[in-house]
Amino acid sequence: MTVTRLDQGQRYRPRMAFLKKIEALMMEMQSPDTGIKTQTQTVMVASIPHAVTGNDILQWILQRLQITAEEALHLGDLFVKYGYIYPLQEPKNLTLKADGSLYRFQTPYFWPVQGWAADDTDYAIYLAKKNIKRKGILEEYEKEHYNMLNQKINYKWDFVIMQAKEQYKAGKERKKEDRYALDCQERAYWLVNRTPPGMQDVLEYGVDRVTDPNENKKNTMEAYRREIMYYQQAIGKTRVKSSVSLGGVVKYSEQFLSNDPILSGCLPSNPWITDDPEFWDLNAKLVEVPTRMRVERWAFNFSELIRDPKGRQNFQLFLKKEFSGENLSFWEACEDLKYGDQSKVKEKAEEIYKLFLAPGARRWINIDGTTMGITVKGLKHPHRYVLDAAQTHIYMLMKK
Repeated sequence: MTVTRLDQGQRYRPRMAFLKKIEALMMEMQSPDTGIKTQTQTVMVASIPHAVTGNDILQWILQRLQITAEEALHLGDLFVKYGYIYPLQEPKNLTLKADGSLYRFQTPYFWPVQGWAADDTDYAIYLAKKNIKRKGILEEYEKEHYNMLNQKINYKWDFVIMQAKEQYKAGKERKKEDRYALDCQERAYWLVNRTPPGMQDVLEYGVDRVTDPNENKKNTMEAYRREIMYYQQAIGKTRVKSSVSLGGVVKYSEQFLSNDPILSGCLPSNPWITDDPEFWDLNAKLVEVPTRMRVERWAFNFSELIRDPKGRQNFQLFLKKEFSGENLSFWEACEDLKYGDQSKVKEKAEEIYKLFLAPGARRWINIDGTTMGITVKGLKHPHRYVLDAAQTHIYMLMKK
């Protein structure tokens, strides 16, 4: 299969929100008062106005942002890689050199903003114009793109050639330095937006979004009404005093202090430090004889007991003696439904209903009629949390 799509997309790019910050720095950098002083430099027998050196850019970044030289050089590389600054002497070397190498600021028209898409037609016109100028001498990847675009937009190829000839003709009428500067601007733009093989595509951002998450949306009356209702409900809720909350945190910390391996140490020894696996052997999930500290932790609260596999195993033995072992089995089945495979939710829900809830079920559980009605009604459209009401009822029953 041949991929013929060249459009990289420029519409909505949530991961490119930092470009606005770079553009703000670019505006400061070009300010007549606080920016970098530019000067006319001679490049390729042409006098190029408004040129700056890589060292001047680096020094401005250091002074403006108060960062290290390494960070400033990295930020300067980003300016060049994203096409805000382009080199005059080595067009394909998209890095910032901290020396006398010459650079120019890219015109805002070619900035990688969301407003102007890098269209295939524009790229085809650029390649056609370059082909006319160099009399058919293009680089290999440019030839491939040229031929691919010729096939893709063949229906308007005459328009592409006509535009290329007009732009080439208009360019010849410009001054030599203006023509050279415009060629550098276009080349820098397409190096970023149509990356040659072997170069990093910095504008790669994933699938296009149909909405712009960075857009400042205007709220409607309905939105404000919902916001007012939310705050009214929030005000009406009862709040716990901070002293009570902090007291609960202190009590919890004191209770679990002896079981904290950082504060109280790890007995018999930390296996990650001593390479002694005895700690793991003693605290295996279903060890035959649990440690005293592990058993004491079960007494803290019911959730600690039921969270521990060994504690749950012992609790199951106790429930069997009380002829209510199906309660814990139902709770475990609900947990498996909640955190298991999404594709098996419907199948597992049906199995749980037949085993625990259906009239005459083999392991029928005793829940009140209201909870049973809610659960059976929800099972008509099963989802992960359809059994939450019944699970909570059984959990509280076991806790008592």
